[in-house]
Amino acid sequence: MSTPQALNQQLEALYRTESRRVLATLIRLLGDFDLAEEALHEAFRAALEQWQSQGVPANPRAWLVSAGRFKAIDGLRRNARFESLDSHDQVAGDGPGVEDFDSVEDDRLRLIFTCCHPALADDAQVALTLREVCDLTTEDIARAYLTTASNIAQRIVRAKAKIRDARIPYEVPGHSELPQRLAAVLRVIYLVFNEGYFASSGESVIRSQLSTEAIRLGRLLHELLPEPPVKGLLALMLLHESRRPARVSLDGQAVLLEEQDRSLWSPAYIAEGQALVLQALQQGGYDGYNLQAAIAAVHAEAATAADTDWQQIVGLYDVLLRVQPSPVVELNRAVAVSMCDGPGAGLALIEALLVRGELGRYHLAQMARADCLRRLGDRAAARNAYRNALEMAGSSPDRLMIERRLSELQD
Repeated sequence: MSTPQALNQQLEALYRTESRRVLATLIRLLGDFDLAEEALHEAFRAALEQWQSQGVPANPRAWLVSAGRFKAIDGLRRNARFESLDSHDQVAGDGPGVEDFDSVEDDRLRLIFTCCHPALADDAQVALTLREVCDLTTEDIARAYLTTASNIAQRIVRAKAKIRDARIPYEVPGHSELPQRLAAVLRVIYLVFNEGYFASSGESVIRSQLSTEAIRLGRLLHELLPEPPVKGLLALMLLHESRRPARVSLDGQAVLLEEQDRSLWSPAYIAEGQALVLQALQQGGYDGYNLQAAIAAVHAEAATAADTDWQQIVGLYDVLLRVQPSPVVELNRAVAVSMCDGPGAGLALIEALLVRGELGRYHLAQMARADCLRRLGDRAAARNAYRNALEMAGSSPDRLMIERRLSELQD
């Protein structure tokens, strides 16, 4: 029998790893987001009460789904929310039994397509999926969108109401509908990965659970639809994730790419990502994900930072700018130019971007400018740029790294 403290720790770990799976299945069984969320919390409360005396079941996820489902049904009966509960087969229990939960198609993938239904606004699709599938808080999502938490909360409420009122089906669409629905799904998965890998704020620059989850969802989607954009996104995530162990130093500082210990990079992820990029390009996939993955693959091929083929990277960014123009892509190309043609050439491009104002509050733009100035020997201007970056940086590892750069430039 577990002690209360040990049981609490087990339940907390289960919530972190299984709550989104349980929620997705409950949404399928109950047909309602809010009802499923309530049932999820009721199931964990029941587990806290019952597992202390009965022990943790062999299949905790199935137990939680079953408990949440029956508590929801009991609540509906008590509240008489439906004229005839028996007419609602999904809720009444005609779905798969507890023993079948691990064999059905992944409910979170089903849930992503529901959240990304074209009847919903684009921003609502992403916000709803990040909240319901990945358990990001409204504050996390607001940072990703550069907006307020209340704005995100309103989008989520409206999206749930639309799904309910329009009776949007909880299903993976048929093959003929998949391509038109794919772009939103890919965008959602990549945003999840980015929040896990490039955490927008907080004590850690990496939230590995989110990036791992995004890769898992990417693999599932690739099994379902192995088209070039899916291959490109999965490759891009794998190639970035291969560098994760080297991205933060032992004292918690972010480590720039050129300073990373490449012996820590994952050869397995690199090999898998490179193979996917090659397959996608051979199939004619020159979309944004594949081009970004190709750039990451060039970095992965270099045994040392000095071996990086920056000329090839600049060429790939030239193509990417035509396919997917954005200020961030321009900034990344400018950094590549600074490595290929010298810091002066890169600085001119970065300062032109900053004059336009689109990246005025983007700390990485200030860091790129500061790095060029440092390499040019303008220590005073570099210090000012690093101070600007420090004011804008959200995550503690980034801030520590910038502070280190500043200390290196002190007279």
